[in-house]
Amino acid sequence: MDGETGTTGYKIWAVDDVVYGPVELPQLVEWVQEERVVGNTWIFRMDGEKWARALELDELRGLFGDVSPTASHTPPSTEPLIPGVKPGMLRRVKIFAAMNDQQLGRFVQFMEIERVLSFKEICRQGGSGDAMYCVLDGEVRARILVSGRETTLATFQPGDVFGEICLFDDGPRSADVLANVDSTLLKIRGDRFDRLCREHADLATPFLLALGRTLTARVRADNKRLGELIALNRGSH
Repeated sequence: MDGETGTTGYKIWAVDDVVYGPVELPQLVEWVQEERVVGNTWIFRMDGEKWARALELDELRGLFGDVSPTASHTPPSTEPLIPGVKPGMLRRVKIFAAMNDQQLGRFVQFMEIERVLSFKEICRQGGSGDAMYCVLDGEVRARILVSGRETTLATFQPGDVFGEICLFDDGPRSADVLANVDSTLLKIRGDRFDRLCREHADLATPFLLALGRTLTARVRADNKRLGELIALNRGSH
């Protein structure tokens, strides 16, 4: 029990093999009602110093109806809760830096994992843009083809994002994106992003601020390159 408030704290074993919390019971109940915590989610009750599935806690059992817990009675300790995503991968993504563990755990529920093999095309220039991607592992490149010859526009490594413009308009993709090596991506679709902004401002705000900083840095870098090209062109005449 908390000596000051008299409330019980809980920790939640959630995404990316990370423990989130502590949180108090009202917040935990809200997450159950929103299905962010399900019957088989592992919960650590801090006053009892013991892990149990949410369905097995007396204070939560009534929220799950007649669902029965699985046979396992020990929390996972080595396998990541997102298959193929090693612990700490999410923290590589720069736009997540301002989010605390609870925000990050909730935010990732709006996203999905996509694994791509080397040389596979992820986006096609002129195609419909319906998702933004974060690179968790591997490397991808953005390119354009001019007269059949490839020009690489950018290379994205773990921690980088691409395709974010499509979250704000319905325009076509401006370049092809291909995997240079086998890569693991985290994807958020436009419809889920819209829902995030409508229903979860506390998650959307730090994400949009970080995304705005990323876009600003890219615009500044592009302006600098353009200025250098203009100066070079004028100097050659």
